[in-house]
Order: sequence, then structure tokens, then C-alpha cells
Amino acid sequence: MAKKQFKTESKKLLDMMINSIYTNREIFIRELISNASDALDKRYYHDLESGTSGVTREDYTIRITPDKDARTLTISDNGIGMTKEELESNLGTIAKSGSLDFKNAHQTGDESGAEDAVSEEGSRESKEKNVTDIIGQFGVGFYSAFMVADKVTVTSRVQNASNAYAWESSGTDGYTVEEAEKADAGTDVVLHLKADTDAENYSQYLEEYEIRSLIRKYSDYIHYPITMMVTKSRPVEKAEEEQAQDQKDEDQNKPPEMETYQELDTLNSMEPIWKKAKSQVTDEEYNEYYKGKFSDYEDPCRVIRTSVEGVSSYTALLFIPNHTPFNYYTKDYEKGLQLYSSGVLIMDKCKDLLPDYFNFVRGLVDSQDLSLNISRETLQQDRQLKNIAKNLQKKIKADLADFMKNDRDGYEKFFKNFGRSLKYGIYEGYGMTKDLLADLLLFYSSTEKKMISLDEYIAKMGEDQKYIYYAPGETVEKVDMLPQVEAAKAKGYEVLYLTDEMDEFVVKMMHDYKEKEFLSVSEADMSEEETEEEKKALEELKEKNKDLLAFIQSTLGDAVSEVRLSRRLGDASVTLTSKGGISIEMEKTLNQMPMNQGVKAEKILELNPDHAVMKKMQDAFGDGTDESGKELTAVYARLLYDQAAMISGLSIQDPARMAQDIDTLITK
Repeated sequence: MAKKQFKTESKKLLDMMINSIYTNREIFIRELISNASDALDKRYYHDLESGTSGVTREDYTIRITPDKDARTLTISDNGIGMTKEELESNLGTIAKSGSLDFKNAHQTGDESGAEDAVSEEGSRESKEKNVTDIIGQFGVGFYSAFMVADKVTVTSRVQNASNAYAWESSGTDGYTVEEAEKADAGTDVVLHLKADTDAENYSQYLEEYEIRSLIRKYSDYIHYPITMMVTKSRPVEKAEEEQAQDQKDEDQNKPPEMETYQELDTLNSMEPIWKKAKSQVTDEEYNEYYKGKFSDYEDPCRVIRTSVEGVSSYTALLFIPNHTPFNYYTKDYEKGLQLYSSGVLIMDKCKDLLPDYFNFVRGLVDSQDLSLNISRETLQQDRQLKNIAKNLQKKIKADLADFMKNDRDGYEKFFKNFGRSLKYGIYEGYGMTKDLLADLLLFYSSTEKKMISLDEYIAKMGEDQKYIYYAPGETVEKVDMLPQVEAAKAKGYEVLYLTDEMDEFVVKMMHDYKEKEFLSVSEADMSEEETEEEKKALEELKEKNKDLLAFIQSTLGDAVSEVRLSRRLGDASVTLTSKGGISIEMEKTLNQMPMNQGVKAEKILELNPDHAVMKKMQDAFGDGTDESGKELTAVYARLLYDQAAMISGLSIQDPARMAQDIDTLITK
């Protein structure tokens, strides 16, 4: 029979589909099995519609048959089959989807007859006849077969038809359709695999292990059995006396004699755990599914399951791990949820379904409503996808809030693992996400001596307290020693200790929480409650010591932008604070980053006018005319600055000079 040419634009289009649209060769098996599943759905629907009694899904199967000698892989189904005209129409026209035509026809047409036909079969059959489960959309999935095969033969027979027909093609050179022999209804797709090359091993698709692996990966939840003859082993059956000898051998740790045999095995599990009724799935089953699916050794700390019907219908099964993945904070870590379309894996990591701040969530989404592009490997950025992502975000947020409320210990462990992701979400969004994420944050409290939320902080604020006070530092212990923290606590204020290097950036991005502004204790004016006499006395001290303060600032040079007296230091003699947009802690963090630009905070050296050290400096400086006194004052100034820097966690810029200054004091 003469070859016919494809009816679409050109051979170039087919060549593009074979070589460009699909980026992963192994998905050909997913596409062909999806087509087979659609054919079974059509026949199942047809049988129900026609009133065929006793119809169940178990009557329909997909069969995989590898033949290493012939180098063929056959995918068979006992589905609806195709007539000669349908073979030409569906396979001879690229991007023609018979499944999509079938789906549209039965969704938009008069279905009253169909409803009457299935009414006696009961509610289950009536529900399962819904054609929205049909997967095919664009009709190009079949042509993925040419990525691994240099010839494809499709033999098909419609139920009760007298003839079968075979469609055959070697790709862009056209196709033939002729009468063929096939005893039963259904379709056989035979792939004649390409020869192996240095770059591609096509023979792997004939290996039992590889086929089983690909079915589990892409088509495990096709709701029809996918079967294949597989090789198994068993002990060789023997006579009684031989069995007795075998028992002796076994007692001597000799392995029994084994034989191999072939058996038809079902490769897929068929029913996804997320499609079972919630009442039928135990916590243990969720945990085992998670550990097996995502190769984790621990149970998840949270399981989130949700089903939505509406503009975008989908089911989501989400898990929050109980620990951080080993590569979580590396560039190799990829976020994303598995995306299924009616149980068929479309994408292993759909990044668009999760914002970065929820990148720790693992799981899947199964939707039959998403608009797939022609390769099914990427999604069109449509309203449905965005709507699902938005709903999932709300669901995850609500579950985390419930987690914090009802299992505080568990939530604190979660926050230790993944709290930085939530913080980064606020920082990266320049505070735009604070309404969603801020109430999930935890910080160490100076009064509670444990982690608390911002809501818990505000609930204990006095009516006259204007600010949420915080203090950044490397550890709780170091923050607790800061004089400005002591001053705030002495005033009765609770202070949040920001010990994560990201914390201060986050609170600056948030600016406020529930109309309460964040304020660093280094910037806070704790003198608000001082009497006028106390304020006047401090001003007089500043005036009296203005020459000394100017000399100290001159001695320290660019290290500080200001030297001033402060009565909020308690028993401490000195401290370093800062002003402006960059704090001391932010300076340290920024300068630890690659390609740092030597960022510096505007540091202020605060001196305690009531401390004995201040009296020593006043005595040494005198009226500022004695050179030896000024030299000693300079030594005091440098050592006080180094002391304050160490308290703040800064490195000493000139350790040798510091050692000389100490020697000077010792030998004085």
C-alpha cells in the first residue's frame, strides 16, 4: 500500500515534536500508557452507556510486552479501539486528539440518555463514568514514541467490528494503514526500538527493572491494571527423599536450589492514597507513604490533605518534614510539588505551586482541570494554576497556625528547622508578606526565657508601651550582657533577642506589627521617665566634659561617629551602639558575605558618667594641657573602645596596639 503523508503543516513540524517538545525520552511510556488509559475509559463509558451489565474497571487492562530478540516494546489495551478512519484521523493528523474530541462531545452534548443507561448500575458506576478523568488533550503524546523507536506499528480493532487495521510509520516519511489480524477489541502499539549509540541506550526500555521503575514513577496511579510477564524465582520442587536432603543442607546453611519462572504481575498500585476517603487512611499509612515517596527516614511532623471543587478542582497531599533535608541550604535543593493530572505524573517539581518561603513543604497536587501545554512537561501560566497556588498557600499558613496553637513543642522544633524560610519570605518581599507570615515567627524573650510569638509579646505590653523592643546579638547569653538590654529590663520592658543573623533585617522590613513599631534598645531613649532635674544634671555633665569627649572621639577617629555620656548603662562602664539604617549586627552579617563592600555602621561610644573608669579618665585628662595625661587618656579611650567592641561581638582591629596599651597600664 502506498504511503500517505501526514496532514499537518510539514515534516518539519513532526520532526520538532519528536526531537524538541519532549526533553526527557523516558516519558514516552507515560504518554502511551495515558493513551491506553483513555481508550479504556472510553470503552468503560461506552459499555455503561449501552447498558452492558456487570461492568467494572477491573475488566480492562493495559499489557506491557518487551521482546529483546525482536527489539520491540508492545503496549496493549482492550479499550475502545480505532476504526481505519479514526487511525488516519487521530494518528495521521498531528495534534489531533481523539480523547479531547470524545471528552468535549460527552460534556457538551445531551447526556440524559447516558444517565438513564447507567441508572441500574448504581451510584458508583454512575459516578465513575465521568469522562473528565480522560487524560489526553493535545494528541501529540503518541509521537513521543519516535524518540525511542525508528518504526511504530499500531494495530487496532473496534468492539464487534469484523476487521482490524494496522497503522505504521517510520516518522517523517509518512504512514500506511491496511487491514490486519487482531482477535480482540483494543489496540496494540508496537515500538521497534532504535539501535543503541554511544550517547543513548535504547535497550534499557526492554529491561524488566527499567519498565517497572518507569511505571511506578509516571503511571503508578492509572486506575487500570498495568501488567507484564515478570521473572521470579522459587525453590525447585523435589521428591520427599530429596526434600529431606535439602533440609540437611539447609541446616548446614547451604542455600536451596532455585528455579526461575514467568508470572503475570501488576506493576501499578492503581489507587492513589489521596483519593481514598480520609476515614480509610491511617496516620501510619500517610507516614509510610511519605517515607517511601520522598526517601525520608523520619515520619513527617505534619500531614495536610485538602480537596477543592470549583473553578479549579484538585486534591493536594502535603507533608512538612521533621528535619531539614541534608541539602536544604544548598543551591542543589529544589522546591516544588509533584503535579499529577488524573493520577498521571506530569511534573516532578512544579515550582509555581509553592512560594519560596514554603519551600520546605513536600507533596503533590492532582488536578484534571489544569491547562497543559503540548508536551505536558510544563504548564501554561493560567488562572487555574495561580488559583491553586494561592489556595495552597492559605492552607499551609492555616495549618502552621494550628500547629503553633496546639503543639507548641512540635512547632518550636519545626521553627528551628525552617523558621529562616519564613523570615526570608518577609525579607525578600520587603515586608509585603508580613500579614501572612509575621504571626508565625518566634523570638527569644528576656522575661519568659523562651521563644514567644509577636502576638504573645503584644498581649503582655503595658498600655503606655509604644514599641516592641528588640536587641540583636550572636547568642542569648551575649545579648543578655548588653548594658542597653539591662537598661530596658530595668524599666520593665520585655526585649526580644534577635540571635539569627537575618532577624534584624526582617524586623526592619516589617517596621511594625499590629501598629506597634519595632525599636532596637540601642536606639531607644530610656530617659523618657527621668525627672527634669536628672536630665538637667546629665546635660551639665556633658558640658563639663565636652573637651574630654571631643579628645576621646579624636583619638578613636573613624572608629566612632560620636562619643557621649549615658546613664542607661547600669553597672557597665561603656557600650557601643549605632545610629542610621545599619546596626552593628547588620554590619557583621553583611561583611561576612562574599564580595562584601566593607559596610560600616555609624557607631556611638557611650560612657557611664557614674562609673569609676570615667573618674579615672577625668583625672588623667585634667584640663587637657598635660601631654602625659592626654597620652594616658588616649590609652583609656582605646581600651574602652576595644572592650565595647568585644562585648558587641566585633573583632579587635589592632590586637598588637591593644596589648601595648595593656602593658602601659600595668607598668604605670
